[in-house]
Amino acid sequence: MMGKEEEIARIARRLDKMVTKKSAEGAMDLLRELKAMPVTLHLLQSTRVGMSVNALRKQSSDEGVIALAKSLIKSWKKLLDASDAKAREQRRGGPLPASSSKESPEAQDPSRKRPELPRMPSAPRITTFPPVPVTCDAVRNKCRELLTAALQTDHDHMAVGADCEGLSAQIEECIFRDVGNTDMKYKNRVRSRISNLKDAKNPDLRRNVLCGAITPQQIAVMTSEEMASDELKEIRKAMTREAIREHQMARTGGTQTDLFTCGKCKRKNCTYTQVQTRSSDEPMTTFVVCNECGNRWKFC
Repeated sequence: MMGKEEEIARIARRLDKMVTKKSAEGAMDLLRELKAMPVTLHLLQSTRVGMSVNALRKQSSDEGVIALAKSLIKSWKKLLDASDAKAREQRRGGPLPASSSKESPEAQDPSRKRPELPRMPSAPRITTFPPVPVTCDAVRNKCRELLTAALQTDHDHMAVGADCEGLSAQIEECIFRDVGNTDMKYKNRVRSRISNLKDAKNPDLRRNVLCGAITPQQIAVMTSEEMASDELKEIRKAMTREAIREHQMARTGGTQTDLFTCGKCKRKNCTYTQVQTRSSDEPMTTFVVCNECGNRWKFC
């Protein structure tokens, strides 16, 4: 796999140089090499050769180069289509042929089966991608435009042949259905998606959405923490741990106990202190801190 990846990356670099020099000499040979290679979706993502081929196609005036480049991009797009179809089939709970077993008694009777055969060609009307939801709402259409621009950041969509307009429409539709209107909650939800998709420090989120690893339904409801890069997640965890340590160091006294159960993390690793916060004839107030997650509460 590494050999193929290096070879495709080498071709991509040579194509990029041709675009920079505005000279397509030898381009046909390189495109034919790519045509003969068994390119996978992983190789397209890691080498980003789709961007190089598309850039050459746009610049070249050679009809042969343009035709071969279009053919390559079209064949690579089928890889994404197949990947998305497989992901949707898995989410539906398995392959469709299982339903045919329920109809097996009818299938045993040829007189019943034959009249239904002409109806089978109607099944392909269900396209690989779900139909793009349409809206006449100006706010929603504007949000779709902004989401499309965010998905097109750094031109990653070219490497996998993703339909950014269709994808952004599906994401916006999911957000709208979840929120129910276009008020401030809806707008803030859209803004957070746009910001995270455009984040130069977190390109994996955008690439996963483009490739279908993260579905429109998932990205529409993900929290900021879920969308954050692994690096940022680690920083947040470290800050939380540090805050817990600082809080524990600031405590005066305190007794460790397993008599209390934290309502947040359900652990019993706690420390408590008792303070007289009311009159002397009233019982003391017990303050409890979870040593695991930092959750605090009190018993009076």
